[in-house]
Amino acid sequence: MKRLLALAAGAAVAFTVAAAVAQTKQLSITTGGTGGVYYPLGGGFASIIGKNIPNTTAAAEVTGGSVANLQLIGSGRADMGLSQVDAAFDAINGKDKFKSGKLPIQALAVLYPNHMHVVTIDGTGITKIEDLKGKRVSTGSPGSATEVFAFRVIEAAGLDKDKDMTRERLGVAESVNAIKDKKIDAFFWVGGLPTAAVTDLSATPGTKIRFLDIAQNVGKMVAKYGEIYAATTIPKTTYTGMEADNKNVAVWNILAVNASMSEDLAYQLTKLLFEKRQELAAVHKEALNIKEGNQKKANAGVPFHPGALKYFAEKGIKID
Repeated sequence: MKRLLALAAGAAVAFTVAAAVAQTKQLSITTGGTGGVYYPLGGGFASIIGKNIPNTTAAAEVTGGSVANLQLIGSGRADMGLSQVDAAFDAINGKDKFKSGKLPIQALAVLYPNHMHVVTIDGTGITKIEDLKGKRVSTGSPGSATEVFAFRVIEAAGLDKDKDMTRERLGVAESVNAIKDKKIDAFFWVGGLPTAAVTDLSATPGTKIRFLDIAQNVGKMVAKYGEIYAATTIPKTTYTGMEADNKNVAVWNILAVNASMSEDLAYQLTKLLFEKRQELAAVHKEALNIKEGNQKKANAGVPFHPGALKYFAEKGIKID
């Protein structure tokens, strides 16, 4: 009898543990490469989720970037991810990289602006965007919004991405290593400020970094693709060796989800994102740029999720 009671008690404990495990929800956050800003921010937010939403854990996943993230979210293989607005806009409209079909993407929040870095170093003979003709250039990893954005910058400069340069498809960390090894002459990277891999390049002894101005062509980009792009600057204090502010082009980032996400979960995630900004900023300071005033339809590029709108309404954040 005692043995039967012990077996029964053991079974009860096992059932309880199994039930607890079954009730734990695992969320996936798609990000980008380890050398960018998406990955640390995604990892930081995953930690915040695990500490604040009962029976829920989250993990950041390394990916090719925005395009890959949106495809994963749209197919239900990821719960949320960071994305540039230009890629998200294309996703809901079935354009460019998403010609195979529209994706049910919505936004929880507009995050911070992503700056296009067009980077070279002294000794390549490149001083302006047109000088990329005939050079070896990385336009970003496959599945990234860097690639989409880079092609549009190249087009606006009057260059042909296929005929006028030898193109590589590298992430930012790989691009930095390649330019150090003189395997490429320049690279495109779109990300927050500062980006760790670019900081590494700028601090490399014997290397003089140079950023190419591209803001002069933003009008052509806006005329063709809409007002999702804007002229801005990378301040010269951002990276070691910058001699002047870089006149570049920026696009907003969003935290994207599938439209099928429950309103309650979307609400909780949006609330956490805004109320734990200081904690997230300890991982990367771009979190401080996640501001109420950024939450506008034009900035998001895609519809806001009803759960996010519920939080904004509670806080008196006007979405227009």
